[in-house]
Amino acid sequence: MASTNPHAVCIPGPGQSHIKGVLKFAKLLHHRGFYITFVNTEFNHKRFLKSVGPDSLDGVADFQFETIPDGLPDSDPDTNPDVTLLCESRMKYCLAPFRDLLMKLNNSNTNPPVTCIVSDGFMSLFTMTAAEEIGVPIALFNTIAASTYMGFKQFRTLVQKGLAPLKDESCFTNGFLDKVVDWIPGMKDIRLKDLPTFFQTTNPNDIWFNFTMESTDNVHKAAALVFLTFDALEHDVLDALSSMFDQSLVYAIGPLELLISQIPNDPLKHIGYSLWKEETECFEWLKNKAPNSVVYVNFGSVVVLTPKQLVEFGWGLANTKLSFLWVIRPDLVLGGSATLPPEFVAETKERGLIASWCPQEQVLNHQSVGGFLTHCGWNSIIESLTAGVPMLCWPFVADQQTNCFYTCNKWGIGMEISNDVKRNEVEKLVIELMKGNKGKELKRKVMEWKKLAEEATAPHGSSFTNLDNLVNEVLLQKRS
Repeated sequence: MASTNPHAVCIPGPGQSHIKGVLKFAKLLHHRGFYITFVNTEFNHKRFLKSVGPDSLDGVADFQFETIPDGLPDSDPDTNPDVTLLCESRMKYCLAPFRDLLMKLNNSNTNPPVTCIVSDGFMSLFTMTAAEEIGVPIALFNTIAASTYMGFKQFRTLVQKGLAPLKDESCFTNGFLDKVVDWIPGMKDIRLKDLPTFFQTTNPNDIWFNFTMESTDNVHKAAALVFLTFDALEHDVLDALSSMFDQSLVYAIGPLELLISQIPNDPLKHIGYSLWKEETECFEWLKNKAPNSVVYVNFGSVVVLTPKQLVEFGWGLANTKLSFLWVIRPDLVLGGSATLPPEFVAETKERGLIASWCPQEQVLNHQSVGGFLTHCGWNSIIESLTAGVPMLCWPFVADQQTNCFYTCNKWGIGMEISNDVKRNEVEKLVIELMKGNKGKELKRKVMEWKKLAEEATAPHGSSFTNLDNLVNEVLLQKRS
């Protein structure tokens, strides 16, 4: 007989960071008594099982995994599918299989009927339709900063003002992107170049540009707009979003890991988050390093480098003479293998460790790690802040420029490396981060933010309270 618990269907976007964020949130809901159905694409579910092991999802009866097709042909399970094709396919092909899954769940005798949907904001084009059809509330969970979301909301205005799409290629080099945007609520001193990059196209039919606009057009129809942030960190923009929408729509509930760590005897602790097999040998290496002596380098799950950029970063790190742990994915280098010269390997063998993937949060919280060279993905920013680790920022695409702007210019916890990577600059900034006065100031500031994050997630803190309110005021309410 099926239980009578509330039943949340949780569906992330198909990227690593999106899966990680929504899965953490699903664990928090499970702890609060929800039956959970977690929906991955078939491709990602296979990757998930390959990385964490086929038995890793066993043993939790009220936390089940389901899949829907992503509409793409099979591809290499160790690499990311083409993100543009993936974006296009979810707009065209995902509604019907998701609708069928919801019908199957509601007709099942082994689980309670679906009572709410938690959808990644970037899946909303079909999940909101499905939620409306079965008459349940939907919360849009955003694994991006509130400031990035506000940036996406400005794309229609950029079009109206003639600022997007770009008139021609000269806009990339003539200073056009340095223009200060002075009309965005809650976001002062931001330039066009600091907004999410999807508007930086000369093609009015660009898939990502139009997809992000469409994904944010109808959010007011959702029951909640949820952000993986906390009030003290993005107070102004969260206030502005609350004014833009209904006050009760916006919930900031991060950092999630600090909330999960409060779950006693967590029955879901064994369920990991990674699409790549994590190499834990790095901890044996780290334990022999002095406190705050290691530079951790990871450009995330999507960023690709040119062979030249890989080599420039490599020699920049080598020339510091500092210890480093560098994550190099198998598909990190565009169109080829991520191979460093033998001279680099010989030079750094005593103080450098290269891994293909690792448990990032555990690494950042290791006492030996003193700095983080990052692509500025939002998960990485929040995890580094929560661990009290200052950053060197090399933003690449999407929301990373916005995250970098706030990290370096507003929160004071990072320094930016120029897009045109040069080994001398990498060397200079890494040494400054790890040993210089600027690095000491960044460390002091990030420890202040770490404390504020802990206060936000403590009982009666803003994120703790917002999570309770989200559950009680939205996810447990029947749709009228």
